[in-house]
Amino acid sequence: MDHALVAIKRMCQAGRLAFTEKAQIEMLRDGLSRQDVLEAILNADRITKRLRSSNPQTGRQETLYVISSTTWSGTPVYTKGKISSEPEGDRFYVMISSKRSVAS
Repeated sequence: MDHALVAIKRMCQAGRLAFTEKAQIEMLRDGLSRQDVLEAILNADRITKRLRSSNPQTGRQETLYVISSTTWSGTPVYTKGKISSEPEGDRFYVMISSKRSVAS
C-alpha cells in the first residue's frame, strides 16, 4: 500500500485530523459526518490523485491528496487533503474538501 495513504490513515485513526471551513460546509450540505469521512479514508485502498498546489497563505508548494472511497454503509465520499506539520513535530491530515462523491 502507498506509504502516503498509510501515513494518512494513521493520522486519521489517531485523531490527528482537521477540517477547513470549506470541508465542514460541504459535509453539512451533503449530510456527512466526521465519522463518515474517517470511515471512507480508512476504507480507501489507494490515493486517487496527487495534486501539486501552492498554499494561498504562504505561497509554498504542497501536495494535495484526493481519496475517493466509501463509508462502511456504502456512501461514496470524495476527500481532498494535505499533510501538515506543526513546529512541535506533530503531523495532521488537514481536510480541504469532503463531500459525497458522484461515483466511487
